[in-house]
Amino acid sequence: MTAAPLGYRFRTAAQAGDFLVTAEVMPPKGGDPSHMLAKARMLKGRVHGVNVTDGSRAVMRMASLAAAVLLQQEGIEAICQMACRDRNRIALQADLLGAHALGLRNLLALTGDPVKAGDHPEARGVFDLESVRLLKLIHQLNGGADSHEKPLTDGPLDLFCGAAVDPQSRSWSGLQRRFEAKVQAGAQFFQSQLITDFDRLAKFMDQVAAGSNRPVLAGIFLLKSAKNANFINRNVPGAQIPQTIVDRLAAAADPLQEGIKIAGEQVKAAHQICQGVHLMAVRREDLIPQILDLGGIKPITAAGTAIVDQRDRSAVSL
Repeated sequence: MTAAPLGYRFRTAAQAGDFLVTAEVMPPKGGDPSHMLAKARMLKGRVHGVNVTDGSRAVMRMASLAAAVLLQQEGIEAICQMACRDRNRIALQADLLGAHALGLRNLLALTGDPVKAGDHPEARGVFDLESVRLLKLIHQLNGGADSHEKPLTDGPLDLFCGAAVDPQSRSWSGLQRRFEAKVQAGAQFFQSQLITDFDRLAKFMDQVAAGSNRPVLAGIFLLKSAKNANFINRNVPGAQIPQTIVDRLAAAADPLQEGIKIAGEQVKAAHQICQGVHLMAVRREDLIPQILDLGGIKPITAAGTAIVDQRDRSAVSL
């Protein structure tokens, strides 16, 4: 089977029902993208797409759109995040048209973290739209019309758009309502927030996501130490790293290697529950292949399929 063209590899694998693997990179804080590109090159052959953050935690970095284009110029399939925090609907539509023209096809629609969480707390948030309405807008643009239902005279878009989901949300009814709203708005895949409770993920898949026919990718975060885990709990909205994992990292002779082992176990657990994993290894993207190896995920074939090691499918206790 021949590989799908760049820009359509992630979509093709998702629609084929393959086990999906994505990873996250941060755009540079400056004008030189060489460090980001070097990290992303290490992921070639191991992921279906590289997800580029858009002002994550309201910290200023290079535009996700620009960074995603740079990745695709390197032959790396990009998933461009787009947050509503910093743009009104005119700017969002303009960026979406530009993204399509520049060859980007994969989007993740986000509301965006609050401004006061970041490094420019005095900035003014826009929030003209939020993620559900952004999904509806993208659906309209794909259909050839703008937000006022006026035709796009120079052609429709063809964007494969996903959304975020938090299976560990404290409000089960709110989680279900929000998930269903995003499906109805046009979300084609879901990327979860950091997951540590895999029983909760399984319940979400059985009771909420079942029947939606949308891939869900479990968010797996590489924890480098107990200090790192505590920092995430304090500073990342929605993070719920249990004390058992913090204690395990604290007791380890080599906390980083223990974090890699934990992440590998989580990849293995996720494979039994959902259709993919989204790996976050901030500043240590070079370790993602090792995590995937420990999780039983072999390199992606030329046709774009992630092969799962069938020899070890035993249940994992986390």
